[in-house]
Amino acid sequence: MVNRNLISGLEIGEEQWNDILNENIDDYDWSGQEVISNQILEGVIVRIESDNVIVDVGGKTEGLVPTSDWEPNEDPPEIGQKIKVLVEELEDPITGEETKGMIALSKRKAAKIEAWDNMMKSVKESDVVTGMVTRKIKGGLLVDIGVHVFLPASQVDVRRPSDIGEFIGKPIQCVVLKIDETRRNIVVSRRALIENERAEKKTSLLNQLKEGQIRKGTIKNIADFGAFIDLGGIDGLLHITDMSWGRINHPSEMVKIDDEIEVVILAIDREKEKISLGLKQKSPSPWAEVESKYPIGSRATGTVVNVMSYGAFVKLEEGVEGLVHISEMSWTKRISHPSEILSVGDRIEVVVLNINKDKQEISLGIKQTHENPWEKVDEKYPVGADITGTVRNLTNYGAFIEIEEGIDGLLHVSDMSWVRKITHPNEVVSKGQQVHCRVLTVDKKNRRIALGLKQLSEDPWERRIPENYQPGQLVVGKVTKITNFGVFISLEDDLEGLLHISELANHKVENPEEVVKVGEEIEVKILRVDSEERKIGLSRKRAEWTEEEAEEATASGGTSATPENLKGGIGGDSGPLFKVPGSE
Repeated sequence: MVNRNLISGLEIGEEQWNDILNENIDDYDWSGQEVISNQILEGVIVRIESDNVIVDVGGKTEGLVPTSDWEPNEDPPEIGQKIKVLVEELEDPITGEETKGMIALSKRKAAKIEAWDNMMKSVKESDVVTGMVTRKIKGGLLVDIGVHVFLPASQVDVRRPSDIGEFIGKPIQCVVLKIDETRRNIVVSRRALIENERAEKKTSLLNQLKEGQIRKGTIKNIADFGAFIDLGGIDGLLHITDMSWGRINHPSEMVKIDDEIEVVILAIDREKEKISLGLKQKSPSPWAEVESKYPIGSRATGTVVNVMSYGAFVKLEEGVEGLVHISEMSWTKRISHPSEILSVGDRIEVVVLNINKDKQEISLGIKQTHENPWEKVDEKYPVGADITGTVRNLTNYGAFIEIEEGIDGLLHVSDMSWVRKITHPNEVVSKGQQVHCRVLTVDKKNRRIALGLKQLSEDPWERRIPENYQPGQLVVGKVTKITNFGVFISLEDDLEGLLHISELANHKVENPEEVVKVGEEIEVKILRVDSEERKIGLSRKRAEWTEEEAEEATASGGTSATPENLKGGIGGDSGPLFKVPGSE
């Protein structure tokens, strides 16, 4: 069994440790093996069997060495051959008593222990060693320097390679970072050796570099944001924004790995040893005279070079691009994506809206090349005018009505009906439907038009409803909705009253559904009609009272159900009166 302590000097995770246990021990046994007796003896081969070699280790004691201890490239064992072996088992593993039979020996472990002992005598920390990379394991590489040592992945190179397996089978030089004689492990670093060499060159080069210098360098690495250039001992970053005055999508469009190029030193941070490089700075900036070439308000012609969800970039000349935001593309047309009207390569006319020379940004507009229809909207659609439009979109609070292309008005739910409570506009209108509305307000500055539907007809609460529904009157209505506080009763189309739970029956009602059902027609008495607050309160129990019961209720402190006395119901027992939908 592998002794975990032998490799505990490294930061090896539980998953990696389990992988090591599940593999052939000799494939990972770079750190040596713990032995039971820690005794290496020299013995003589006396017999060879199919799977074992019998070795006499003296004192009439013989032991078994597995034939697998001989490597494929070794000469096979021969009778009479002297070999060194490690004594593994002296006692019976079950009884604990000394065995009188064969003892377990290991030739391979003896060789490994001797190799580690010799290595510990000849190698010390900070020594430079050379070895062959033999295989890749989780966390790094195994390097054979006479014994297997561990090269962590983070120590393979200055920048971690995408695949450290490319080093397998190659000789490398490393610095010994740590030797743990107790656990018999060695950790090495190739990165430290490279960094030491580069540090010497870096110090010398940093003293020579100055901002504004032009230097030659070699492209060593390319990332999405730029390229790293070796200046001869120290790397500098050539950011993608400093490669060209024009547009590039990726640094690989400008440079390739191992290219030798000339760059300008833009900035040096000697403390952090960071160098910023530039390529476009070798030529004058086209932005130097941009304000005089493209004054605000002027018109220009350019080519669409990129289309994004928020707008389109237009090249006015090489290195000078402006953004036409999606909101600046049309006065009237609703554009979900700029690609609906523009494509890469299109030649278009634009108006310069704004210039930020420091940030090298130009704001452009397309709609400004045409007249703004909102300038005369109040003349075309004055307040009080009746218009016909198409329902373009529905929201929770209303419907947007297209009066003409690009000109919408809002029909709010509160302006849809005098008597109904509209919870969602789809109760009245549907998308694509043509509707007649009245213009209520026009806000040209904020581009808003308020429309009304109910304003096309007279407000029934001003005369019709108060005349048709009087307190004390008996009416028949249909139950449309049941809530925990009462029942909604439809008195006519779009007109409802509230039958409060306290007015359902003479007895206390806990659940209105026990008394009435949706769709049922019932007779109720009108308690109150409030035109100002647009409320109608109803009672079922009072509709069933006889005159004697009403008088008895009055005598006991209640109120008779006369028109004069029912305006407020019967005290607090009548509950709140219903506010007619749409009156808010």
